[in-house]
Amino acid sequence: MSSSAPAAEGEGTTAQPASEKEPDMPGPREESEEEDEDDEEEDEEEEKEKSLIVEGKREKKKVERLTMQVSSLQREPFTIAQGKGQKLCEIERIHFFLSKKKTDELRNLHKLLYNRPGTVSSLKKNVGQFSGFPFEKGSIQYKKKEEMLKKFRNAMLKSICEVLDLERSGVNSELVKRILNFLMHPKPSGKPPKKTSKREKPKQKAVAKSKKSVKSANVKKADSSTTKKNQNSSKKESESEDSSDDEPLIKKLKKPPTDEELKETVKKLLANANLEEVTMKQICKEVYENYPAYDLTERKDFIKTTVKELIS
Repeated sequence: MSSSAPAAEGEGTTAQPASEKEPDMPGPREESEEEDEDDEEEDEEEEKEKSLIVEGKREKKKVERLTMQVSSLQREPFTIAQGKGQKLCEIERIHFFLSKKKTDELRNLHKLLYNRPGTVSSLKKNVGQFSGFPFEKGSIQYKKKEEMLKKFRNAMLKSICEVLDLERSGVNSELVKRILNFLMHPKPSGKPPKKTSKREKPKQKAVAKSKKSVKSANVKKADSSTTKKNQNSSKKESESEDSSDDEPLIKKLKKPPTDEELKETVKKLLANANLEEVTMKQICKEVYENYPAYDLTERKDFIKTTVKELIS
């Protein structure tokens, strides 16, 4: 019995290696479970789409708006702190230089003093009220002002020195140090005050002198021209009087020709004229030439009528 059992196994099937085994195929039950899962996923997608559609419109996504903390960004109110020195407007020479400068030329100085450019209406006033920085030398604020000044051009630093009545010579670093030292404790330089009255009055006086001289010269010129005109007119009058005195008295008594005289003149002209060639215009012209001292244009019609009568 024991010897026949192995032979029977050999005849039935042959053993295969594990690597050559066919892959396991899913059975009918497993396939149905996978299909059910796919259907459930599709149903979930449809439900999700339906939930997004409300009365024909797609539901809008919620937008979260970011609100800035405006209070933290608001600028501090403008104030002028009391410094350790004298107000710039109370220093006579600086007050003079401030009055001479234009507003645009003081914006950088205002920004240096108050960290803002300032407005046209109050810029000069604010600069004049400055009496020194409220912080100590070497502090963080001091270093910030120093860095700000270093960014200014040399020409701007010299302009600030001019306003503050400081020496304008030196390199950039020297000008920066000079300006900061003064602004920590403003005080007069000790130079004589600028007085506009003494300088401007002579100029005005000189202008008034020159205006007066021009006026007097014009008056003299007018007087001389008037005198010359009067002399010329009197000369002409005297000449006319002299010439009239030299004329014969009979000429003064002469009068314009009468109608009879004109008629006689026309007769003489027609008697000597070729009536086939002479014109009315020529006859009138010859009548006028006979009386050059008088204007006979107003009697032209009478002359024409006379010519026609004599011809007929």
